[in-house]
Formats: sequence, C-alpha cells, structure tokens
Amino acid sequence: MFFKSFTDENLAQNAYLIGCQRTGESIIIDAPREFDHILRAAEKEGLRVTAAADTHIHADYVSGARQLAVQHGVKLYLSDEGDENWKYTYTDGIAVEFVTEGSKFSIGNIDFEVWHTPGHTPESISFLLTDRGGGATDPMGIFTGDFVFVGDVGRPDLLEKAAGIGGTADSGARDMYKSVQRFKELPDHLVVWPGHGAGSACGKSLGAVPISTVGYEKKFNWALQITDEETFITELLKDQPEAPVYFAEMKKQNKVGPAILRDEKVRVLTSSEELAKMAAEDGVFVLDTRPATIADKGLLKGSINIPFNKSFANWAGWLVRYDEKLVVIAEENEQEDVQKALQSIGFDAIIAFADPALLKGLETESYDTLSVQNFVEEMKDEDAFVIDVRNDGEWNDGHLEEAHHNFLGKLRTTELPEDKTLLVHCQSGARSAIASSVLKARGFNNVKHMAGGYSAYTATYSKK
Repeated sequence: MFFKSFTDENLAQNAYLIGCQRTGESIIIDAPREFDHILRAAEKEGLRVTAAADTHIHADYVSGARQLAVQHGVKLYLSDEGDENWKYTYTDGIAVEFVTEGSKFSIGNIDFEVWHTPGHTPESISFLLTDRGGGATDPMGIFTGDFVFVGDVGRPDLLEKAAGIGGTADSGARDMYKSVQRFKELPDHLVVWPGHGAGSACGKSLGAVPISTVGYEKKFNWALQITDEETFITELLKDQPEAPVYFAEMKKQNKVGPAILRDEKVRVLTSSEELAKMAAEDGVFVLDTRPATIADKGLLKGSINIPFNKSFANWAGWLVRYDEKLVVIAEENEQEDVQKALQSIGFDAIIAFADPALLKGLETESYDTLSVQNFVEEMKDEDAFVIDVRNDGEWNDGHLEEAHHNFLGKLRTTELPEDKTLLVHCQSGARSAIASSVLKARGFNNVKHMAGGYSAYTATYSKK
C-alpha cells in the first residue's frame, strides 16, 4: 500500500492519497480544489487516481471531488446519510457511489468500510482502512474527517452560527456524543487520520501533530474523557471560535457543486491608469496582499490589505464578499499562489492582478502605527475610540477597560463613531493592521493601531 498525506497550510486541511501498488489504483480522501500536486505524486509512484471520497459536505474549503470527476473521470464515494438538506446534488453525469453506514468498497486490494459519524454535520462519515494486499484482515486506521481530531472533536455549531439553521448546535452535540462513545470502542492501535490540524476553525483545540491513534485520543483527548452526556454537550459548545461567515457559502457550493475551473489566465494590468479605472467600477473590490509594514503607508483608496501568509484565506473569507469582482494587488511571483488560495474558498471572480509598482502616482492613504506607550497616551484623548478586534476568547481572557470589542471579521459592517480617532489593537498587531485598512476603506480618516498588540501592552505594563 502507498500512503501520503498533503496539508494545505492556509486552511490547516489534510488530504490523503492511498494507492494499491499491485493494481496501480489510488484514491484521494478529502481532495482540495487544487490537487495537481497530488496527481503528480501519484504518477511518480506509478499510480492512477481512480477514485475520490469526501467525509462530509465541507464548510471551510471547496472540495476537489467534482473537479476530479469531471476533469479526470474518477469515481466518487459520497455520503448518503442525513436528511434531504444534506444530499449532494451535482452528481448527474458522473460516476458516483453513495455510501452509508456499513458500506464497503475497495481500491485495488485496499478495503474501506464506512462509519456514519454525525455530530459535526448530519451526513459526516469516516472510513476504516484495511490493507488486504499487505495481508491484513483487520483495519489499520480510520479517516475521521471533521469527526475526531488530534486532541479535539469537530464543532457541532457551524450550521447554526454560519448557516443560520436554528437548533442544530444542540442536536449536533448530542449526535457527536453518541459518535464519540462508538469511537471509544475501536482498538487502541488504530491510526487516526484527521481532516484538519491546528489553525482550523472546525474545532477549538486542535493539535498540531498530524496523526494520532485511537488509544492516544482515548487517553488525552478532552472530549473522550467525559462520560456524562449533558456535561459533554456543555463543554463542546463552550468557547468555540467565531464561525467564519464564508462557511455558509462553502456548504452551499460543495452541496450543489463547485464551478469547474478552467485553464484561463487572469488579466494582468500593465498601467496605473488601468488599475485606477478598474478600481472605480461598480462591484469591484481591491484586495492588497502586500505585507502590512509596506502597505500601511500606501493603500489604494478603498482597498483592504490582507497580507499573503498562512492567515490570508481565513481573513479573505471573513472580509471579502462573494458578489464582488476582485482586483488583486500582488507581487508577480505570488499571483498564482494568491489565486489558488482565493479559489480554495470559492472566490473565482478574480478579474485582474496588479503589480504593486502600479500604485505609484495614484491616490493612496495611510494609517499610523503607534508604540504601546504612544497608544496608551492617545487613549487619554476625549476624542479617542479604542477598538479591540480580537476574538471572544481573547477578549474574555483580559482586555483594556477603555476598549470596545469589535471582532475583525465583522468590521466591514460594524457601526462606529465617525467623529472619533479610532485606536485599534489585537493580540500581536497583525489583525489590527488588517482592521486599520478596513476602516480606511470605509472612509474613516483618523485611524491608528498599536504595534505588538495586547501582548506588548501587558508585557510593558505588567513590569511597572
């Protein structure tokens, strides 16, 4: 058996390639939208990708399953669990086998058994793998998707918080409790291959280690220690991170079928005049991907700066709207990767790229970066309005008495005073820089943020 995992660090998302070397067949579990690197890895090993399987209708990224089926003719194995709201509707004309609890299928001499493991979502399934070609008669591991992570389990509240489906958080938590009890009956030696690692918003305390075992999770995963159902439900629903607003759109796209990507090149602007003209068009959103330390003194008027790093896709999902046409400011050597990151969460309407050099001569604006001491001094001004853009957990752990809590992800629509100096901070300074660009794009004139954030503040003033 051939086995290789692939992690998209922007989304903390894991995909798996499993191949039978005797027959040359292979399958991708939870394929990302950009999967060419996985196909190359299979080809290098003399394998053909003949199948793909999703553990559930994903909410945090666009699945590559439909693209694989349409573009490469692979057969799909998709869940048929859940009610009519949780059925895939894009499968006409492609090879698909709908699976439920107890279903079995094989890729060459590798067997897969389906477990229905609801909780994160009603249709969620897991796959037990048995390497029959290697002489095994019992499973060696389980692909858990967003059911069991290293150190955590999938959150059940996304449908309610992101998609607005009332009452599903409690019912999902009860389903998760039952699924966890069943998981605890598995043999300790089974390997656990989760769908995500640390950095994903699909749980609250995911570990950074990429794999685990059933036995290890039984011993150390907090969710597997609780034996009382009501206590489990309370703890599972408590302190979950904010549910990104784009998750509802991802659920929709992965249910009805993501658009098929074509090999079409995005237009690259060649002049400042082109950039200014396009930026002024109705429905156009200008996204600046430069580092904040460069962008802060030269933002194109109306643009928002989300630096291209591991957090880029997450904040783009929060702050960009799906009905907007995107003009993206990015260095030439990063444009392809930026496009893939945006497409991974369904932002396909990229109409142009612009090199940062084209900003020269155009109307730009800036915000100020203050030291901790200067930030504290400016808070004393009666015209100051202090904004803390951190998440709920960080705010609850401690905050400035003068601060107003306005989470970054919702800052494009938050009501704020127009006649104040806006003093913005986060934990380290990275999110407050994004927030400052959002506020400038909204037309607030006097915006300043604190270098080093609340961490620098506490480090400075705890010593005094």
